[in-house]
Amino acid sequence: MERPERAAAALGAQPRANGCSGAAHGALRNGYVRGLPAPDTQVNQIVHNGGLYKRPFNEAFEETPMLVAVLTYVGYGVLTLFGYLRDFMRQWKIEKCQNATERAEQKDFVPLYQDFENFYNRNLYTRIRDSWNRPICSVPGAKVDMMERVSHDYNWTFTYTGRVIKDIINMGSYNYLGFAQKAGTCQEAAAEVLSQYGAGVCSTRQEMGNLDKHEELEELVARFLGVESAMAYGMGFATNSMNIPALVGKGCLILSDELNHASLVLGARLSGATIRIFKHNNMQSLEKLLKDAIVHGQPRTRRPWKKILILVEGIYSMEGSIVRLPEVIALKKKYKSYLYLDEAHSIGALGPSGRGVVEYFGLSPEDVDVMMGTFTKSFGAAGGYIGGKKELIDYLRTYSHSAVYATSLSPPVVEQVITSMKCIMGEDGTTVGKARVQQLAENTRYFRRRLKEMGFIIYGNEDSPVVPLMLYMPAKIGAFGREMLKRNIGVVVVGFPATPIIESRARFCLSAAHTKEMLDTALKEIDEVGDLLQLKYSRHRLVPLLDRPFDETTYEETED
Repeated sequence: MERPERAAAALGAQPRANGCSGAAHGALRNGYVRGLPAPDTQVNQIVHNGGLYKRPFNEAFEETPMLVAVLTYVGYGVLTLFGYLRDFMRQWKIEKCQNATERAEQKDFVPLYQDFENFYNRNLYTRIRDSWNRPICSVPGAKVDMMERVSHDYNWTFTYTGRVIKDIINMGSYNYLGFAQKAGTCQEAAAEVLSQYGAGVCSTRQEMGNLDKHEELEELVARFLGVESAMAYGMGFATNSMNIPALVGKGCLILSDELNHASLVLGARLSGATIRIFKHNNMQSLEKLLKDAIVHGQPRTRRPWKKILILVEGIYSMEGSIVRLPEVIALKKKYKSYLYLDEAHSIGALGPSGRGVVEYFGLSPEDVDVMMGTFTKSFGAAGGYIGGKKELIDYLRTYSHSAVYATSLSPPVVEQVITSMKCIMGEDGTTVGKARVQQLAENTRYFRRRLKEMGFIIYGNEDSPVVPLMLYMPAKIGAFGREMLKRNIGVVVVGFPATPIIESRARFCLSAAHTKEMLDTALKEIDEVGDLLQLKYSRHRLVPLLDRPFDETTYEETED
């Protein structure tokens, strides 16, 4: 396959903060947060950062305190020892075994349930299983209603009490711009389309499932992104996992950020291409892999790679960090590779007009070969899209598994996206969309600043609406989620293996629908729980991402 031509010159958009006026480049924040390196520091021998960035880029990560790290490892060690003890007791029928096991007549078969590999789920995850899969029974707006449930067998099973917990402040949904709502223009438009088209299409786009609404959506998405063409898909995860194999294959090289989403990882593995991993947002690591790829070529044959594709995300959903896109694009141009940008979390949430990380940095959409995003977050709907050159989209319409085999987007969902996107663009004749983007930016900065002032360790970029609060110790994962729910605050907690073993965290997602009163209430309760669980680990010694140690040997390679 021949890929489309690469980028033209940048549009030269005026730099602004995410809906806010920008400060001078390289400014210090709070006396200890450093943004970009000093002016005499070069990155990747391309150009000084001051020549690449048109706005301040303040992103830093505070190191884990040594004592906390040691106690976290000890905690997991104790849990593991007790896990082996409980497995021993289950084997000898001292304790009731409630996990999936092989039948006695299948004892000589290859294990179907991978018994040993499920050790973590049986003995660690089950202890705090009540922190996940909590059923809500309302629209996931700024506040939600949740069904109460209890467990009488240590979280193996749950029983619903019939009681509904009302008005929980929702700090976990990806409702960045507040379009997840049961009233308003989006709901009215979706209801009208539902009455005209019905709920389902019952066919693929290539057969009888291509509606005029789908065509309208794709034209609107292309215009919103500033690209030639776009294509919509029914599932955000499949947009990555099914399109990457259509773009690269055997003889191609994928350079993937170590913290990329599972959909990108799966798509890369399904493609059959060679995969190499670079350190998170570390441009020295990425450039080293690019140099090695150009110099050495393919393993054994030393032939040049057919294609080199760089996979990055706009906002990383577990770290809250923003991709160093100007540097990635500079490297991409220098080494003549291709760039695949996943804007699932950044589209709508970044940029003065919500057009994502490309607009946030004042760059040209033409500098990104494949622009991917989802409708599931900022637009309050479902599905995903790919945007780029017309040749690229025409190719994917024929060769993408998601396009050929998947059922088309539901018409009411399409209308939800169209209406919310027009609102963001101001094409509905109001300034509601622009105000929401501005409100999200203000909420994000306020919430992050207050958490830092309280003494919590917070990861990510100061403009990222994804706010990870570090918990570290395994016992505090479930405790934090439960204590917050007692105080009518709904949060998401995350632990190993979704994060490194010593970096368990709570993840807050800000929304334009959150009022200052809601945020102040949540912050008050977080402060109280932080004191109760002793979570205020910060010593205000932040390490900018580029200063984190880089081990040149730590990358993986998979070969066919």
